[in-house]
Amino acid sequence: MTTSGFPPSAETREQAGLLALLRDEGPMARVELGERLGVPRARLAAEITRLAEGGLVESGGPAASRGGRRSTLVRLADDLRFLGVDVGATSVGVAVTDGRCEVLAHAVEECDVRRGPVPVLDRVEQLAAKVLQDAPGRLAGAGIGLPGPVSFRDGMPVAPPIMPGWDRFPVRDRLAGHWGCAVTVDNDVNVMALGERHAGVAKSLDDLIFVKVGTGIGGGIVVGGRVYRGVAGTAGDIGHIKLDDYGPACACGEAGCLEAYFGGAALARDALTLARSGRSPYLAELLADRPVLTARDVAEAAQAGDFAAVTLVREGGRRLGQVIASLVSFLNPGMVVIGGGVSRLGHTLLAEVRSSVYRRSLPLATGNLPIVLSELGDQAGVIGAAWLASDHAFSVPA
Repeated sequence: MTTSGFPPSAETREQAGLLALLRDEGPMARVELGERLGVPRARLAAEITRLAEGGLVESGGPAASRGGRRSTLVRLADDLRFLGVDVGATSVGVAVTDGRCEVLAHAVEECDVRRGPVPVLDRVEQLAAKVLQDAPGRLAGAGIGLPGPVSFRDGMPVAPPIMPGWDRFPVRDRLAGHWGCAVTVDNDVNVMALGERHAGVAKSLDDLIFVKVGTGIGGGIVVGGRVYRGVAGTAGDIGHIKLDDYGPACACGEAGCLEAYFGGAALARDALTLARSGRSPYLAELLADRPVLTARDVAEAAQAGDFAAVTLVREGGRRLGQVIASLVSFLNPGMVVIGGGVSRLGHTLLAEVRSSVYRRSLPLATGNLPIVLSELGDQAGVIGAAWLASDHAFSVPA
């Protein structure tokens, strides 16, 4: 099934609703499907027949008896496959899922996005071939998240600050031509937000904010069950909210952005300063054995009780919480989920963010607001990307 510029017919809407229901809730009896979709039995039977002929659904055997004649279970075809790709600043992850977006095979490796689109996408295609070999089937679609502003309509990044050489590179067309299926391209934080809503701690919540703290910082906003992307697709770019006109230089060309204070790159910079000045004995010892330090080293030092590292984490969490508090006051979400590599700083970071948000936001907005760490880790992006691909294949707007 494909989308077009025209409103979907009743037939298409019913098929899309049926496929989405089977994806999100698993095999269902025909009787229950008809009740949930509000479709007469004869029309439902005709739609199921069309979908079965297209290889999208199949019989799942007899359903549990509800009295009278037994209904038949309907499920998504067992050989349906979706690819989910998560390109980060320093890593690439690729997963193949079944029709329900359950991960069947997953591969992740270090990869510098600054190498440019051709070598990075070459590696994506190689990893995709590997996971598809591990879980063969019929590829129905693919989704990919990129660490920068993306034109969702055109399927390409636009002026991404940390991705030199990627500006307007036709990512969707390149991958669609290689894989022979529809490809959907989005910002990496948006797909991570979808991953959390589909399979993570925010499962089935219609209103949430996902904050990724990695090399950079971004926000994914889900409102009414749909990702809010804004007019040009840049909604949620919270890493470039300015905190101080005279703050440190940011990769975007401005100064004093949140990301310049507290992202993976900023933590690595400040860790180096602490080590060289001797204010952090733990980091100084690490620096003696390696040329650079990373956010992971800061986490290690903080967990070991290094005072300067703990202070660095707390100050970063305070600034992050300051921005999240504004989002909470504005959007009133049902949950805030924090993920990305820097979230491995753990509960020291989380406690500071919570304290800042609860102190700065209205009690009505935060009274029942969970602020939690992601439990999906590096699978959030690939699951969300696969889910986005399934939405496109099933003709349901994400």
